[in-house]
Amino acid sequence: MSRASNQEASTPTYTMGYGPEFQKMLERRNAADCAAHLLPYLSPGMRLLDLGCGPGTISVGLADAVAPGELLGIDMEASQIEMAGAAAKAGGHDNAVFQAGDATDLPFEDASFDVAHCHALLNHVPDTQAVLAEVKRVLKPGGLFAAREVFGDSSFLEPARDLSGVTGSTVWATFLKLLAANGGHPQMGRELKGAFVEAGFVNVRATASFETYDTADDLAFLRGLIIGWFFSPLTMEATMKHGLASQEQFDRWSRSLDAWMDEPGAFAAFAWGEAIGRKP
Repeated sequence: MSRASNQEASTPTYTMGYGPEFQKMLERRNAADCAAHLLPYLSPGMRLLDLGCGPGTISVGLADAVAPGELLGIDMEASQIEMAGAAAKAGGHDNAVFQAGDATDLPFEDASFDVAHCHALLNHVPDTQAVLAEVKRVLKPGGLFAAREVFGDSSFLEPARDLSGVTGSTVWATFLKLLAANGGHPQMGRELKGAFVEAGFVNVRATASFETYDTADDLAFLRGLIIGWFFSPLTMEATMKHGLASQEQFDRWSRSLDAWMDEPGAFAAFAWGEAIGRKP
């Protein structure tokens, strides 16, 4: 499904929600791992906007990189803003400020930031170009925008069983269909460069990276995330409402997940695309 047809057919819904298991995933993220493509471009004194900042675990690292410059983080969810503010205060990140806001209607003046950043935001917003237009508006001429987004077709769990794969009735394929049904873009990571160019950014560079799960602790965490989020009543209800899976399929997937955890060769990797561009 194209981005345009997603936008026409779907109502924006944050597929991941804010449950405790997915919150643990957000808390594992940091600037060194998730913004490595951006950090070399940052310098003290810059003013940086972090869109979809979540609980601020990436934001505080970015705030350190631009200190004494200011970081402003926005997120549509008030509970995330509260957690981000608490994290900044606890870590002594006095230059980080957080507020609720909509990435498609930013509450900031034109040409007011040196840098804008987002991580796992464009995957979920139906109107990609609306976000990029707002980012371009609030950046200063020559300002930098960096994004990092998942592309689902290159992510996997191995041995696959019926857990991963881009075709058929697998857990991962069903998740990607649910993301699309909610107006999201499962392959945004590989579409970033084209989206940046379409929005009028220049000197666009694109890279890719993997987030891997290999150790026993990592695999146990991932299993807990899948059980706690994908197999939660809320997600199962949404998936079945869209006609993407049945209760029998969820039961089979649960058994496959347990068997996967016992595999000596169990391994998982999520593919991310990154892009950096400048406002002319």
